[in-house]
Amino acid sequence: MACVLEAPLRMSVLSEVTASSRHYVDRLFDLDPQKVLQGVIDMKNAVIGNNKQKANLIVLGAVPRLLYLLQQETSSTELRTECAVVLGSLAMGTENNVKSLLDCHIIPALLQGLLSSDLKFIEACLRCLRTIFISPVTPEDLLYTDATVISHLMALLSRSRYTQEYICQIFSHCCKVRMQALKCFSVLAFENPQVSMTLVNVSVDGELLPQIFVKMLQRDKPIEMQLTSAKCLTSMCRAGAIRTDDSCIVLKTLPCLVRMCSKERLLEERVEGAETLAYLIETDVELQRIASITDHLIVMLADYFKYPSSVSAITDIKRLDHDLKHAHELRQAAFKLYASLGANDEDIRKKIIETENMMDRIVNGLSESSIKVRLAAVRCLHSLSRSVQQLRTSFQDHAVWKPLMKVLQNAPNEILIVASSTLCNLLLEFSPSKEPILESGAIELLCSLTQSENLALRVNGIWALMNMAFQAEQKIKSDILRGLSTEQLFQLLSDSDVNVLMKTLGLLRNLLSTRPHIDHIMSTHGKQIMQAVTLILEGEHNIEVKEQTLCILANIADGTTAKELIMTNDDILQKIKYYMSHSNAKLQLAAMFCISNLIWNEEEGSQERQDKLRDMGIVDILHKLSQSSDPNLCDKAKTALQQYLA
Repeated sequence: MACVLEAPLRMSVLSEVTASSRHYVDRLFDLDPQKVLQGVIDMKNAVIGNNKQKANLIVLGAVPRLLYLLQQETSSTELRTECAVVLGSLAMGTENNVKSLLDCHIIPALLQGLLSSDLKFIEACLRCLRTIFISPVTPEDLLYTDATVISHLMALLSRSRYTQEYICQIFSHCCKVRMQALKCFSVLAFENPQVSMTLVNVSVDGELLPQIFVKMLQRDKPIEMQLTSAKCLTSMCRAGAIRTDDSCIVLKTLPCLVRMCSKERLLEERVEGAETLAYLIETDVELQRIASITDHLIVMLADYFKYPSSVSAITDIKRLDHDLKHAHELRQAAFKLYASLGANDEDIRKKIIETENMMDRIVNGLSESSIKVRLAAVRCLHSLSRSVQQLRTSFQDHAVWKPLMKVLQNAPNEILIVASSTLCNLLLEFSPSKEPILESGAIELLCSLTQSENLALRVNGIWALMNMAFQAEQKIKSDILRGLSTEQLFQLLSDSDVNVLMKTLGLLRNLLSTRPHIDHIMSTHGKQIMQAVTLILEGEHNIEVKEQTLCILANIADGTTAKELIMTNDDILQKIKYYMSHSNAKLQLAAMFCISNLIWNEEEGSQERQDKLRDMGIVDILHKLSQSSDPNLCDKAKTALQQYLA
C-alpha cells in the first residue's frame, strides 16, 4: 500500500512548489508595466542560488515571456536589463537549464540586445551570453552564424571593463583551434593592456590561453595559424601581459616570426612576419640583439627589395602582377624591421648600413610614391641617424639630408613627425650635414613647425632649432631669432607642454652663449628675454624648468654689457637671492652661477656690482653656503667669497 501512496505524495509536493512559483510567472503578464518590472525584480531575487526555483520557472514557461519582454522596444530599458539579468541567472543553473534556454533561441535575442545604446543593458546581455557560451552544451558555431557578430563584439570591447571581460571570455571559449577566433584575439589584444591581461589568465579546458598559442606556433601547424598565434603573443607581450624575457617570446614567438621572413614563405607571409617582428622588438634592446643574430635576419631582409624580379625572368604575367602588388608592402615591412633592429645598438646599425646598397635603398624609399613606404623609409633613417659614426660617414657620403628636406615639404603629419625627428639628429654639432641643411632654408621650415597645432611637431621644430643654435655663428643665431619672432618665442615659453618649454629654454641657452653673442642678442632682444625669464621664475613650474631658466640668467650674467640688464633689475636680483636659499640644491647651484658671473673680479665694474650685492645680503648667504654639506655648493660659495677678498 505504501508503494501505491508514493506517487500521489510526490505529485502533491511538486504541485505545491510549482504553485508557489506560478505567481512569479503570472506577474510577467500584468498590464501595468511597473508591476511587470517589480515582478521580474522579485523573480531575480527568488532564483539567486536556488536551482530548484530556476527549474520550476523554466517548466512554467518563464523563459519565452522574459525573452519577449527583453526584445520589445516598448519595454523600458530597466525592464529589459532586469530580464537579461534573470535569464543569466537561470543559465547559471544546470546544463538542462542552458539547453532549455537554447531551445527558446536565447542567443539571437541577446545578440540583438547588443545593438542597444544603453551600456547597462549591453553588459547584462553579454554577461548572460558569457554564461551560456562557457557551458559545454552550447555549440560554439552559434557565435559564427552571423558574420557581423564578431565585428560588433570587437566594437563593444572598449565600452567598459565588463564588456572587455565578458567578450574575452566568450571568444576564449569559442576558440579551441578556430582561426576566426584566433584572428579576433590578435586584434583584441593589440595595444590593449586590459584585454591582454584578461586573456593571459583565461583557461580553456584547464590550459592557459598563452600555452595554447605557443602550441600553435609549431612548424607542423598551418602557416596562417603560426603567424596569427605569434601576433597574439606579440600583442600580449607589448601590452605588458607577458614579459619580454619569457621563454614563450624569446624561444618560440621571435624564432617563428624570423622563419616567416625567409624566402621559402609566400610574399604576403613575409610581409606579415616582418611587420609583426618589428612591432615585437621595437622597444626592447635584448630582443633586438637576439633577432639580429637569428638566421642571418639582417641579410635575409635585403631580399625584400628585389621584387618584382626583372621582367625578362618572369614569363608568367600573373606572377609579375602578384610581385608588383606586394613589392611596396615588402619594402615597407623591411624598412620597419630595420628601424626596430637598429633602434638602440650601434653594432646592429653598422651591420644594417653595410648590407648591400642599404643607404641607396633608403634614399630611394624617401621619394617613393607610396606614403607608407616613405614613412617606413624615414623611420629607418631616423633609427640609423642615432649613430654618431654613421652621421659622420654614410649619411654624409649619400647626402641623405637632400631627400629628407624634400620629404619635409608638404608631407602628412605622420611623416613630418619622424622626418623632423631625424633632422634634429642631422643638426647635431658633429654632423657634417648641419651646414648644407642650414643653407637649404631649414630655419624657415623649422620655425613654421613650432607653430603647428601638433605637439610632436612643435617639440621637434624647437628641438632642431636648439641643436642648430649650439655653438653656431652669430648670423645663424640672429636668423633663428628673426625667424621665430619675439611673439612666437613667448608663445612657446607659455606652452602648456613641458617638453616644448624645456626645449625653448634650451634654445635660449644655446643662443646666449659666448660673450659677443650674448651682448649682441641682449642688445636687441634683452627686454623681452628678461620679461620671459621673470614670468617663468614666478610661475608654477618644475625644478628642471626653473634650473634651466636660472642657467640662462647665468649666461646673461657672463656677458660684458648684458649683465647690466640683471644688475638694473631689482626684481630679478631678489629672485636670484631667493633661489640661493632654496631647499633644492640644483636651484641653489644655478643661482650661485649667476652671482659668480656678476661679481667676477677681472671684469669692469665688478666692485660696484659686489657692493650692491653685499648690500642685498648676498655675502651673508655665501658664508652660510660655504658651510654646506653639499660639496658642490660649498666649493662654489668659497670661490665666490674669494672674489670679495681679492
